[in-house]
Amino acid sequence: MKGDVIIIEDHHYRAAEAIAAKLLPRIRGLERRYVVTVAGESGSGKSETGAAIAEMIEKHSDLRCAVLQQDDYFVHPPKTNDATRRNDIGWVGTQEVKLDLLDEHLRSAIEGAEEITKPLVIYEEDRVSEEVMSLAGVQVVVAEGTYTSLLKNVDTRVFIARNRLETLESRKKRGREAIEPFLEEVLQIEHEIIAPHRQYADVVITRDYEVEFVTL
Repeated sequence: MKGDVIIIEDHHYRAAEAIAAKLLPRIRGLERRYVVTVAGESGSGKSETGAAIAEMIEKHSDLRCAVLQQDDYFVHPPKTNDATRRNDIGWVGTQEVKLDLLDEHLRSAIEGAEEITKPLVIYEEDRVSEEVMSLAGVQVVVAEGTYTSLLKNVDTRVFIARNRLETLESRKKRGREAIEPFLEEVLQIEHEIIAPHRQYADVVITRDYEVEFVTL
């Protein structure tokens, strides 16, 4: 998403380095692109962790990575989406996101596509444009976003187990939305949807940003 603020801190890098070390042998063992997703609640550090994982994989190998943000796949741009939620709180959930399109792009990546034409949210202008993302030379695709654990075309699912209260400071730093009662209601609804997705995780990052390998 154009205009997004991503602040990568030491704890993101530490978790990413541990995950990259575990994944590299698996990635090298495949003759196709490898897909990693990073999911969790708002402010949990999905964008930062996804970017850090890509950076650590590239740092410790000759592999190239690309990062897809679920935020680009929302049906409505941010301000319009907020207005839609305020008009109907029932809009909050997976229906807000074009998960099928994101999954289709991951499948295309796995199948060797040299490029994809994807949505691009222009945050400040509250509109959705599109961009052509080159995948030439890319061996790893990282997709990050709240609901990415539900995607099918994935090799490894990372889940950040931090709730809305534990992510408050991170949300304040990012400064994308005001901290207000309506937003807290939205985040509570999202928590109820997202928390069960931990069961799909191959890797769990705890509230203290420790890394637990569940299936790897």
